[in-house]
Amino acid sequence: MPAFEALQPGVGPIPGEHYLAAEPSALFWGRLPCAADSPVLTVDSGATVTIDTISHEGVLEDQGRDPIGYFAGHGVPREHVLDDAVALAASSHPRVLGVDGPHVVTGPIAVRGAQPGDLLTIEVLELAPRVPYGVISNRHGRGALPSEYPADGITVSVFSPIETGPDGQLLDAGGVLHGTVPFGGDSERRARFSLAPFLGLMGVAVAGAERPHSVPPGPFGGNIDIKLLVPGTVLHLPVQVSDALFYAGDPHFAQGDGEVALTAVEASLRATLRLTVTPAAEALEHFGTVTGPLVETPEFLVPTGLSEDLDEAVQHAVRAAIELIHARWGMDRPNALAYLSAATDFDISQVVDVVKGVHAKIRKADFDD
Repeated sequence: MPAFEALQPGVGPIPGEHYLAAEPSALFWGRLPCAADSPVLTVDSGATVTIDTISHEGVLEDQGRDPIGYFAGHGVPREHVLDDAVALAASSHPRVLGVDGPHVVTGPIAVRGAQPGDLLTIEVLELAPRVPYGVISNRHGRGALPSEYPADGITVSVFSPIETGPDGQLLDAGGVLHGTVPFGGDSERRARFSLAPFLGLMGVAVAGAERPHSVPPGPFGGNIDIKLLVPGTVLHLPVQVSDALFYAGDPHFAQGDGEVALTAVEASLRATLRLTVTPAAEALEHFGTVTGPLVETPEFLVPTGLSEDLDEAVQHAVRAAIELIHARWGMDRPNALAYLSAATDFDISQVVDVVKGVHAKIRKADFDD
């Protein structure tokens, strides 16, 4: 097996009908697109798009805003540092430190014909690692334990390489790549865990002329950090503006539900997605009224709840799940609540993005069969 080659801009497999590179002119940094922003790409409904995404880790100011130097300190050769990350760090991209968020967002992409009331349906077809490493950080006093970690108030960034063989090839154990986290101190031991890449941030533009902060998610999607969104799954988002104006970013190699340190294994991905407009009438028939992100996997329908208060996020997720079951299968709402209590897991998506997230995994076979 050959040694890993980084997916530099325009290099390597590009399976989509369209390709969007992560050039500075096609990026937002710390903010999300709004209705006043112009698309960098326009596609028809049903088109496939390959999108390069950049992780903010290694690019941020508290890591020197110098990806080459930062990753060299972890033994990463120059050819494994992404040229588009280097270009972004060296650019005068308009990001206000301490005011804007950290996330690098590629887009927006206009999808012809999308209108408010419709859903934008995003099928995740392929997610390819662009580099053989990621970073997990605890910073800003905004993890799950903000008064305790980081202990000295200084950013802690843990380098997490993908397991590789003696010739530099990625080790693929039974179809699964593995990441590692060192024990720390004088120990040479590492914890080993399986990787499941996904995009933490996918969204549609909001109405108006004000760009939202990149951290808190909302009805438009954004930084929802739902680790279920691996290849073979779908995200439905309620369209807010004409042509939807879709964007993606915050790529991960892995995440535990909760994302308690603040970030998970943040690492750049090349994503191939299919963008389809689901008309309002069809969306209503299949899902009822969708007011926020809705995930669909081969096994589950996954409505979400969002709030700065975790208890309220759970309540929103329960209400969304009741309405989905009632609309899709015709079950009475009290019976839907009983079913949810008996058979549905309500998982914490994340607790670190100001607006906390909860998602409910409703097993489709319990109704369809």
